[in-house]
Amino acid sequence: MRPTILVVALPLIVGGCSSMPPTDVPTPDEDLFSTARSIQYRTPLTGYVARQPADPKQWKRQNELQSPSKGDAS
Repeated sequence: MRPTILVVALPLIVGGCSSMPPTDVPTPDEDLFSTARSIQYRTPLTGYVARQPADPKQWKRQNELQSPSKGDAS
């Protein structure tokens, strides 16, 4: 038998015979499962609002209203 097969197969065979899982395997926490919210079906169209194009407006006045009075010191 080739040594590489023995090196690969031996840990698998010995690991299959263990009666306890390794200590570093996380166990499921019962508190996490008890606080989960129930799943409710929501359609993909929930909250959809139909939008129609609007007429163009003067952008210069809107920019003047939103900008600082003396300009930004950048």
